[in-house]
Amino acid sequence: MYNIVVLKRGDGMEKKKRYTMIDILRGISVIAMIVYHAMWDLVYVHGVDIPWFFTEGASVFQSYIRWSFIIISGFSWSLGRKKLRRSLTVIASSVVITVFTCIAMPADKIIFGVLTFMGVAMLLMIPLDKVLSKVTPAWGFAVSALLFTLTYEIPHGSIGIGSLSLGLPRAMYANYITSFLGFPAESFYSSDYVPLIPWFFLFICGYFLYGIFKKYNLLRFLSAVSFKPLEFVGKHALIIYMLHQPLIYGILYFLFNVVFK
Repeated sequence: MYNIVVLKRGDGMEKKKRYTMIDILRGISVIAMIVYHAMWDLVYVHGVDIPWFFTEGASVFQSYIRWSFIIISGFSWSLGRKKLRRSLTVIASSVVITVFTCIAMPADKIIFGVLTFMGVAMLLMIPLDKVLSKVTPAWGFAVSALLFTLTYEIPHGSIGIGSLSLGLPRAMYANYITSFLGFPAESFYSSDYVPLIPWFFLFICGYFLYGIFKKYNLLRFLSAVSFKPLEFVGKHALIIYMLHQPLIYGILYFLFNVVFK
């Protein structure tokens, strides 16, 4: 995942500066994801009893992983170069994940998962940046957060907050196209589902959060901390995402079917 800013030195040469704190935060999210997926495999594949996995705490933990990935991705978008190539790389990676899970793990297939979402979100931001860059960052963040809140329940059939929410017509939840947008058809299933609505608004929150940091000269603080192991994980988040589940599955299979058989 990108997160590099290019600075001009006095001699006219370019110097690349990396915001290490972004890598660290992303690295923490990746490790949290690995832990969660390992527990998922233990519970659903190998039948291990982990009561905590079904608690509210586990639900919050899962939400943190998703939210942090999306916000960090939105924040980092403005830092990246070759944005089109990067977004297409992420989309292509998501296609690999979808094909693999549909063939090897059809009961737990991933369609329109977090990688698909982030690749499409990055792609959409290329034209939208021309408009959103003119918006005051604080206002943009506030409006995006409000839209995310108001649309959060759309995949579950309603729009609004609490008693002020309204049910949406079932006709809007028709097929794979509507499922991709955030209106999943009744027959649609994915073990990791991150539709455009509401999550694109959270991505834009990250985009405007970067604008706030830039406007108030806060970006310099993001290079104040360094922790190489987490930075490494954060820098290689995409390849780790691609490989972690097959590796976890293989290791657990070996342990349960060979070592502890």
